[in-house]
Formats: sequence, structure tokens, C-alpha cells
Amino acid sequence: MVIIDTSVWIGYFAGAANPHTLWLDSRLGLVSLGLTDLIYCEVLQGVRHDSQLPQVRHYLETLTIFHTGGQHLALAAALNYRSLRKLGVTIRTTIDCLIATFCLTEGHELLHRDRDFDAFEAYLGLRVVRP
Repeated sequence: MVIIDTSVWIGYFAGAANPHTLWLDSRLGLVSLGLTDLIYCEVLQGVRHDSQLPQVRHYLETLTIFHTGGQHLALAAALNYRSLRKLGVTIRTTIDCLIATFCLTEGHELLHRDRDFDAFEAYLGLRVVRP
């Protein structure tokens, strides 16, 4: 399963043509794609016009949406954050820590355009799709 991060969805719904959005567009319906409830929330928060919200929501809901809450993931994400801090890397958002940790613990790949995930790949073994 490939988890598609908010950083890719933003460009995709805006009609941007970059390697990540083109990869996503070419794989829809061909490979297992999903997102987390946190990504779902971020994408819907970013929809600019109320009239577009139902369409974006429907589109996202055709994919697998994983529940990421809970104490186990929160603890694992906090420990990953602390490990990276000891290496001199500060992750800018808690949500990115939770998404990366979810992918690590569940064995999913991540398609993203966000530099915060680079440290998870380099130091913790996050599997990343490189279009």
C-alpha cells in the first residue's frame, strides 16, 4: 500500500503537473493507494471553496482511509521524534511524525513532497516512493 501525503494531494487537486502528481494520476486504480485520517483532515481543511468540498471528500473516500489515533502510535511517534532530535533533526509538525510512524509500523510506502519525511527515510527506514 502506498500512502499519499497531503503535500501531494494539494498539488493534485490544484492541477499541478509534477513527478508526484503524475505518478499518482498514472497509478490510480492500478495499485493500492490510501491515506490516513490525519491526511484526510488536512486535505479537507485546505479545500478553498465550499462548493468543492463534497467532490474532494467523495474522491478521497474511494480510497482506503486508515485510523491513526491511539496511544501506541502516539508513543512510537514521540520516540521517533526524540530519536531524530538526538541526531540534530527537528521535525516541524506532529502530524508528519504520526504519518511517518504509521507508515513505518504498518509497512506502507509514502509518496510525499515534504522534507520532514526525508529524515524518517534516512535514519529510520521509511520507505518512500521516488517518482
